[in-house]
Amino acid sequence: MKYTRILLKLSGESLMGNKQFGIDNERLALYALQIKEISEMGVEVAVVIGGGNIFRGIQAEEGGMDRVHGDYMGMLATVINSMALQSALEKAGVETRLQSAIKMEQICEPFIRRKAVRHLEKNRVVIFGAGTGNPYFTTDTAATLRAIEIEADVVLKGTRVDGIYSADPEKDKSATKYATISFEEVYAKGLEVMDMTAFTLCKENKLPIIVFDMNKEGNLKKIMLGEQVGTLVEF
Repeated sequence: MKYTRILLKLSGESLMGNKQFGIDNERLALYALQIKEISEMGVEVAVVIGGGNIFRGIQAEEGGMDRVHGDYMGMLATVINSMALQSALEKAGVETRLQSAIKMEQICEPFIRRKAVRHLEKNRVVIFGAGTGNPYFTTDTAATLRAIEIEADVVLKGTRVDGIYSADPEKDKSATKYATISFEEVYAKGLEVMDMTAFTLCKENKLPIIVFDMNKEGNLKKIMLGEQVGTLVEF
């Protein structure tokens, strides 16, 4: 097995499927089955999901709302998505725990690092909701921070595209894909992999990142087996 403990980062938008907003239950079930597959292989899986399919703090600020207020609303959106994924995983027969950076005792555990690690050791999937619990930090940063805290082997960023390109492949047909790329090259070329805070955290803590297409069934398993999928950001 290439990796034994991973942090999977999913965007809120990925849960929409072909919808304009909200959650596509078919897409959610597909993700749950892929996570189940690698969990049954013995991989310890932690997940962080964004909330962009429901609400974004930055959008709220553009509409005249206080940024801090908007960011907290965005954190609550990530908890809704996390609960949806937890439900899909449990329906698929996967034991799951949801931990939140904001206390919500009726629906999830508070984030406690040692408890999260214990859940992972018992082969439970752990979902981290509510970002870092602080405004002005993205869910990319939350994913990186949690990955470092639980000593994950890698951050897997599941997206709609199959890796990192020299330009946006949806806009520039001549864009070329990188199989591997260094952190320094990403900085030098000005490529957008994660927000700068999250990316720098990975670099400073020597935590590799793989950007891949989560919507292609089997990709997650292939990565666990060491196959070349997406783009690896390494040292």
